[in-house]
Amino acid sequence: MTQLLLIYGANGYTGRLIVEEAYRRGLRPIIAGRSAESIEALASQWDLPARVFSLEEPARLLEMLQDVHTLVNCAGPFYSRSFKPLLRACMNSGTHYLDITGEVDVFEEAASQGEQAAAAGIVVMPGVGFDVVPTDCLAAHLKRRVPDAVSLSLGFSGSGGVSHGTAMTMVENIAEQSLVRRAGDLVPVASGSRTRVIDFGRGPRLGMGIPWGDVSTAFYSTAIPNIEVYMAVSEQMHRMTRLTRHFGWLLGSTPVQYGLRRWLDANLSGPSEETRRTCRTWVWGEVTDAAGKTTTSRLETPEAYTLTAQATVLIAEKVLRGECTPGFHTPSTGFGADLILEVEDVIRRDEA
Repeated sequence: MTQLLLIYGANGYTGRLIVEEAYRRGLRPIIAGRSAESIEALASQWDLPARVFSLEEPARLLEMLQDVHTLVNCAGPFYSRSFKPLLRACMNSGTHYLDITGEVDVFEEAASQGEQAAAAGIVVMPGVGFDVVPTDCLAAHLKRRVPDAVSLSLGFSGSGGVSHGTAMTMVENIAEQSLVRRAGDLVPVASGSRTRVIDFGRGPRLGMGIPWGDVSTAFYSTAIPNIEVYMAVSEQMHRMTRLTRHFGWLLGSTPVQYGLRRWLDANLSGPSEETRRTCRTWVWGEVTDAAGKTTTSRLETPEAYTLTAQATVLIAEKVLRGECTPGFHTPSTGFGADLILEVEDVIRRDEA
């Protein structure tokens, strides 16, 4: 492939994994970000071209993307920092936009600009990693199995830990409510208020409702009007989440946010290579039709960050080859429900 692929935020934990996966698959992406020292060191390590630029200079940002075919944005938090300036530049430069977010606000904003993206001739596809490729593809698969489904529940269980960037996004949103989709609309609900016992694939676990990206994307992928997402949690984590209802104002205050960010900067990087190699993730989905009949499917996948690297590069390759029409897409509307099965070591199981 001669078209240029640029990975922005390549020096972050997940960005580095994506660079490594791209190199392994024969791609030679441009390494980009705002830190000259770390970007140039990473580019030297892989013998790849580098570009250093911030997102606060629109003219330079546009210049840096002018010859780029496809951008992968790994610089989170996304909605509050990187998504808007990069998408705006991509619209103006004709660069396809991908990112690894799981933030509902990003998906909703991207969907609202679908017609503009199509007119610009670019693909706009947020959520090309663990957020939301496996869940989105499972949602589309269940819709295929039950075309008249009226409700969709999704969930996942894993044990690999989180990266610095993911934790920063969580900290920014720690005081926010959860979300569900009801009758086609996004509806806020109290954090920790929805629980159910779910067999994600390894026996019953407590599942807690979370504002995962699929409450947005699965609606565009399936048109199912009622959607909720669960994550396997411990009883202790559930209790702590419920406490945010009473102390959210404090957790969202400037001094506490500053302290939490400082702690993350000093203490958190991401799962070890051994963890990523040995851990697995289980994804569950259930649809219900108008008669109340439920249908279930599950996925077993690599550890979430490993899957993110694999899925991101797989989708970037497809976009580079022109396999997706311009406009806003979820992973499954762009490439179908079986896209997830193209990721290495993924197993899908259906219940009758």
